[in-house]
Amino acid sequence: MLDEIKKDAASRMAKSVAALQQEMTKIRTGRAHTSLLDHITVDYYGSQVPLKQVSNIGIEDSRTLVVTPWEKDMVQAIEKAIMTSDLGLNPATAGTVIRVPLPALTEERRKDMIRVVRNEAEGGRISIRNIRRDALHDAKELLKEKMIGEDEERRAEAEIQNITDKYVAEIDKVLADKESELMEI
Repeated sequence: MLDEIKKDAASRMAKSVAALQQEMTKIRTGRAHTSLLDHITVDYYGSQVPLKQVSNIGIEDSRTLVVTPWEKDMVQAIEKAIMTSDLGLNPATAGTVIRVPLPALTEERRKDMIRVVRNEAEGGRISIRNIRRDALHDAKELLKEKMIGEDEERRAEAEIQNITDKYVAEIDKVLADKESELMEI
């Protein structure tokens, strides 16, 4: 029973770290990478479809992304989706090719981005602490139902705390990596 609780907590914490890493890829660092546009959806014949399902996304140079729609009709919709996204990008269309230049990050913008990154990391830590709370609650329930003893419950608490510390350290590492990436000029 306790092993299942610990395994469940560890897998949920790992998913929280993975979700944070996914969010961090969306935060741009001044260099062009295709994952920047991953979360953008486009209106494709009445339904919202991820951008990478209706076009080819590539890198032209270190500061420019190139989006090539598979259908000529999609150029306007893709351009609009990129403009209205939360990335603050202005695409330029040349025929059927959409170029997305990434503006250089100013010092002030970098500090804003670091604030956003730290906020995301704190959200990840909070989700891990919530998972820990759930696991500890489950262990206490087993103690109340007399399925385990007090010693086992205390040991489980210590092990759950160790798991929590491990994943919080992973989040701190992801945060430190992203901060150093943002401060790179």
